[in-house]
Amino acid sequence: MSARKLHVAIQMDPIQTININGDTTFRLGLEAQARGHTLSYYEPIHLSMRDGRVYAKVRPLSLRREHGNHFTLGEEATLDLGKADVVLMRQDPPFDMSYITATHMLEVIHPETLVVNNPAEVRNAPEKLFATRFEGLLPPTLITRDAAEIRAFREEFGDIIVKPLYGNGGSGVFRIREGDENLASLLEMFANSSREPVIAQRYLPEVRLGDKRIILVDGEAVGAINRVPAHGEARSNMHVGGRAEPTRLTPREQEICAAIGPELKKRGLLFVGIDVIGDYLTEINVTSPTGIQEIERFDGTNIAALVWDAIEAKRG
Repeated sequence: MSARKLHVAIQMDPIQTININGDTTFRLGLEAQARGHTLSYYEPIHLSMRDGRVYAKVRPLSLRREHGNHFTLGEEATLDLGKADVVLMRQDPPFDMSYITATHMLEVIHPETLVVNNPAEVRNAPEKLFATRFEGLLPPTLITRDAAEIRAFREEFGDIIVKPLYGNGGSGVFRIREGDENLASLLEMFANSSREPVIAQRYLPEVRLGDKRIILVDGEAVGAINRVPAHGEARSNMHVGGRAEPTRLTPREQEICAAIGPELKKRGLLFVGIDVIGDYLTEINVTSPTGIQEIERFDGTNIAALVWDAIEAKRG
């Protein structure tokens, strides 16, 4: 661990709206502050690049775990991000062209300024597509815009999940059973709203027992929570009613982490959350993974400290 104090710029969504008991960026910021690092805050709209120089309108940030009074911002100033030590890219998806453009801009300063996660690899690892690179870990999965292919996929498996390829947070996730007459209308809706393919997967009934979020830091599994969907709901995301439960990794989940961990480490994807249902990997979340506060409450594992240990080791 480095004793050097770092200047950390946090690129995130509006800080005033976060839930301090659940927000992972808040917890990462608190840990950095406790270590004596200096925090600056900005929203993605305030990120700019001129003549190859990447900068942002930032405000000094201090944090405290106090409801309704969890942050203080100083006076706005322009910061050359190439002179910061670390940039945490922590805004939520959607993984759209705005997000992709931000990765191109931050790539200019990385790794001289350590961007977490590596912006080029974030761009090259769309969360549902990236998971398909690991053979034998996913359930049967189809990515296409071809409605006939999706109908044939449903005919083969009977019960499927259809969702946007670049969606997030459980938005736009549909379970379509055999004989469901809504499939054609659903595919029309997707086609009219986007030119992107959709992803279809065989429905995993094990989701009723939970959708496990596993956190990996620098390629190593460090903690997990189980997210159980609410009654009558196919999605387990906590903001749509999913319930967090303590859990431990099964041998299969350890196998999944061992299979993907070295690749995450090689790509500079330092802080990653994967989703596992039953025996299958479903997503690799590299943009703005969440869940560390719930894990810490359940078993005391301070994942924020592990993240900063890894960052400080890379910063020397």
